[in-house]
Amino acid sequence: MDNLKFEEPILALEQRIRSLSESGGDRPEVKEEIRELRKELTELTRKIYSELNAWDVVQVARHKDRPHTVDYLSLVFDEFVELHGDKFFGDDRAIRTGFAKLDDIKVLVVGHQKGRTYQERSECYFGCAHPEGYRKAMSKMRLAAKYGLPVICLIDTPGAYPGIGAEERGQAQVIAENMFEMSRLETPIVCVVIGEGGSGGALGIGVGDRVAMLEFSYYSVISPEGCAGILWKSAEHASKAANALRFTSKDLEKFGIVDAAIPEPLGGAHRDHHQTASRLKAYLLKSLRELAGVPTEQLLAERYEKFRRMGQFLTVEPAEA
Repeated sequence: MDNLKFEEPILALEQRIRSLSESGGDRPEVKEEIRELRKELTELTRKIYSELNAWDVVQVARHKDRPHTVDYLSLVFDEFVELHGDKFFGDDRAIRTGFAKLDDIKVLVVGHQKGRTYQERSECYFGCAHPEGYRKAMSKMRLAAKYGLPVICLIDTPGAYPGIGAEERGQAQVIAENMFEMSRLETPIVCVVIGEGGSGGALGIGVGDRVAMLEFSYYSVISPEGCAGILWKSAEHASKAANALRFTSKDLEKFGIVDAAIPEPLGGAHRDHHQTASRLKAYLLKSLRELAGVPTEQLLAERYEKFRRMGQFLTVEPAEA
């Protein structure tokens, strides 16, 4: 996806500013025009991004220039040392794991990786992990708990890999086991959806003491295309499904599914990787410092209650005829 349709007015203004800068940006009258255009660009971008619907948010979450896990590894963390393999089958490149430092805090980082070039995307299956990826993640999380290191999970996947091989190797079982094991892992866990948070593929590394989303990410039981295929028998209705699923950060924060929506820079994370990374880092540090002094028994009890609350519902007695 090169350009987003709703961004066309923004791109047109940006092109106008570039053209003026290149043709005569030193002349006073041109400088003044550029200043006015930049003010107009800021106002237009703010207006457009404040009115995005759910399907627009999906497009932003999938933008080709949006920062991925490997980008945050260099922008947010120091001294990342990658850990490989699940000791059973192989090393799934759709999930990256390793030790790192977040300022002065030693952590274990687990994250989905999509890749940018076609070769990179093929190697990591477009961010769709196999069972060995989730086993690798759980193995390294246990190692972190053993040494008293908090775990940070960066979620960015359309879903777990749907192929026959993955199913034969127990995809559903290993995701369920990860969710169970993370619910009782004796170390703080902070999970952040940085792009797509699709189905069990996201939940496989998504159980934590704090769960947050970047502002223009989505977190859903199913992709919009998958939902549209089931309900309307065609992916052409994906935008209708997206609006019905209520999976944006605003919706999920209101429903109590996520603890926070991390604001993105004006125009989305794809426009400013460094500012996005700075805001993500601030949230991670704040969360880890809040969790650092919590006794393990209390930490696990609160984590359990956090996810139990998501299953609340109301029972209403039928009105008498």
